[in-house]
Amino acid sequence: MDLNFTLIGQLITFIIFVWFTMKYVWPPLVKALEDRRQQIADGLAAAEKGRHALADAKVEIQAQLEEGKKQAADIIDHANKRAQKIIEESKITAREEGERLLALAKAEIQQEFNAAKEDLLQQVSALAVAGAEKIIRQSVDREASNDLVKDIIAGV
Repeated sequence: MDLNFTLIGQLITFIIFVWFTMKYVWPPLVKALEDRRQQIADGLAAAEKGRHALADAKVEIQAQLEEGKKQAADIIDHANKRAQKIIEESKITAREEGERLLALAKAEIQQEFNAAKEDLLQQVSALAVAGAEKIIRQSVDREASNDLVKDIIAGV
């Protein structure tokens, strides 16, 4: 009977051990496992969310790069057009300035021509007068000169 009594004692001890484990040990273990499972699930969800955010960011970055390239091309095109416009304006300004300088040079040349012409006329008239004086002294006598002067005075 000792064997049966020992067996019954072990059975009672085992039942008490199972009850104690189920009452005090098992719930914290289940709670810790559940918390760990929840943390893993949250981590996986965050990783998936991060993966989607990364994919979205890549798409957005690609779109911004394309937009930046387009803006850069537009800026370069605008700069080229502006440069062409400035070149054309410079050509027009240079042409107008050249025409103005040409007209100024022509006017100056005309003034110098007129001054030279006037100077030549004065020199020619001085030479003519000097030549006429020499001719008159040699070929005209006093009476003819007096008659000529009287005719000129009478004509005035």
